[in-house]
Amino acid sequence: MAHLRVSLLAFFSILAASVLTQSPLNPAEQDALYRILDSVSPGTPWRHLFPDDLCSSAPHGVACDFFSATPHVTELSFGYVSDYTPNPPCSPNSTLSPSLLAPLPYLRKLMFYKCFSHTETPFPDFSALSHTSSSLEELIFIENPALIGSLLGRIGNLRRLRRLVLTRTGVSGCISDWIGEFTDLEQLTLSRNRFSGEIPTNVFRNMTKLKILDLSENALEGAVPESIGSAAALVKVDLSHNGFSGKIPENLTCLKKVEFLDLSYNKFGSFGFPLALAEMPSLKEVYLSGNFLGGEIPDIWEKMRGIMGIGLSSMGFVGSIPKSMGVQLRNACYIGLDNNMLRGVVPRELGELQFVSELNLENNNLSGRLPFSAEFLSKLGGKLKLEGNLDLCIDEAFNSPKLHVHINLCRKPYVSKNALFQDSACPIPTLPFLALLLGFLGLFM
Repeated sequence: MAHLRVSLLAFFSILAASVLTQSPLNPAEQDALYRILDSVSPGTPWRHLFPDDLCSSAPHGVACDFFSATPHVTELSFGYVSDYTPNPPCSPNSTLSPSLLAPLPYLRKLMFYKCFSHTETPFPDFSALSHTSSSLEELIFIENPALIGSLLGRIGNLRRLRRLVLTRTGVSGCISDWIGEFTDLEQLTLSRNRFSGEIPTNVFRNMTKLKILDLSENALEGAVPESIGSAAALVKVDLSHNGFSGKIPENLTCLKKVEFLDLSYNKFGSFGFPLALAEMPSLKEVYLSGNFLGGEIPDIWEKMRGIMGIGLSSMGFVGSIPKSMGVQLRNACYIGLDNNMLRGVVPRELGELQFVSELNLENNNLSGRLPFSAEFLSKLGGKLKLEGNLDLCIDEAFNSPKLHVHINLCRKPYVSKNALFQDSACPIPTLPFLALLLGFLGLFM
């Protein structure tokens, strides 16, 4: 025990000595960091608030790491997110000159959250950087609507990028061949911007490390590049709310790791339901709503048992709802089949889905009695949407405001005066019966 105490004392003595003798941040990096802080949040006395070494005592959002026992700035995150991540706040007059980053040769991450929201600011030109261009791995701009211009020619030398995130900005232009040169990218999120035009066919051919592809809410058009099948590491694909057209690529079958696929609200043609989805074994969520694909919903659900959410709204589907959806989709939490032209009865099996929390069947041509139990109706409440099916009805016993089911009541079965004959197991021939009756009456004439 005494030996252990001596060893621990020696360890902490060495640790304390190393802290006391820690090399300070390079003066050039220290000064560059002050100038960057002044640029993003002018008016804040950064040098007065943080007069000491900025790697030992820095505002939240500034991170350092050691290289050969020497500290260097590795991460800069600007824009107040929450009390848990109080990054240096951005002012309405925030600016950024990439030349300020030049003295930071080990910078790996640069993030701006709601920093460029008032005065229009051109997207920073990183092309002149040398040392930083070889080290920057994450470039992130989130909620910066006043950021404008194009990416073309401005980030081409940042070849070590693993994450490029640009969401809700005013940046525009095309997504051309240059994006395919970032072969180390793991995440490409360019959502809610103003990108337009067609994407080149081979753009994803060499992006074998890409795991997240999100190009949603732009004005992109044309066919989805066939080369998307080469990005076999993809886990999430979101191309929703664009103008993509033609046929949904059949080589989606190559994307065996994709768990989330959203192609909704584009202009894909009426080629029917894409059967390739059944060959994507990892799929958990798939959304195709708003594309008029037409045809019937195929019976392929045995191969899609892992589905947790599926959106097939406003797709021009006809025919009936396959019973197998209720049998096989045991993990489903959300099913949307609304605003189609589906006919027939609602499969009883849908009401046996244990985890479903929202089921939308409204605005179809469904008919017959609703086969769900009171327990199922109570569980879903207002998340069970059935309106717009004029021939669909519910038993009066389930007609309670608490169940939030707004469809017609089923009529009670009509019992005629001839029910004695009509309910017979063997139908009575009409003509022989009439002949017998007339013959009987003739005895009294």
